[in-house]
Amino acid sequence: MQLFVGLGNPGAKYAGNRHNIGFMALDRIAEDHGFAPWRGKFQGSLSEGRLGPEKVLLLKPETFMNLSGQSVGEAMRFFKLTPDDVVVFHDELDLAPGKVRVKRGGGHAGHNGLRSIHSHIGADYARVRLGIGHPGHKDRVSHYVLSDFAKADQDWLDDVLRGVSDGSADLAAGDNGRFMNAVALQVNPPRSSTTKPEAKPARPAEKAEEQPVKDDRSPLQKLMDKFK
Repeated sequence: MQLFVGLGNPGAKYAGNRHNIGFMALDRIAEDHGFAPWRGKFQGSLSEGRLGPEKVLLLKPETFMNLSGQSVGEAMRFFKLTPDDVVVFHDELDLAPGKVRVKRGGGHAGHNGLRSIHSHIGADYARVRLGIGHPGHKDRVSHYVLSDFAKADQDWLDDVLRGVSDGSADLAAGDNGRFMNAVALQVNPPRSSTTKPEAKPARPAEKAEEQPVKDDRSPLQKLMDKFK
């Protein structure tokens, strides 16, 4: 059994925030793969389903970001899971918008949600880092992550969420390479090698010059033709 955790803040006020991309990823997986309706459990929203042969629990902590670990720890204890069974989807300032990376272990890099999870279950869980870019200065980070994605972000955001959903069964199976390939196929689809360049519009046909007709008649035929 796998526990997929999406990080974000609860409530309509925060639904479109950059900080909530983890919630968005789980919502897309649940919708695309026919998971059970969300229900309140473990201080969050829980949905259950299957990704390939794997049973997967989707959990969106509703404790607010900086207390996310309480919800994750409670769910892990109930289902007798270990950090090896946990994958956390979260926003990543240090990756450009549209970039996705998978890692296991490591520090929390100041992310309040990861900091809380570290304190409750340790650091040995997997993370799907969903790039949102950096505002350029640390003093602007709080406002940036708690602001909605811009309209200009919607295309790449939809590509990322679709790719994450497409590859989620591979992720649950532990095949990070195939998961990343699924994301890449949506974010950077290959160009077709058979695409032909656009044909230039044809120039107006020029009038062909009249060519003299060659007379192949014999002298006798020419003479006879004169008397017709």
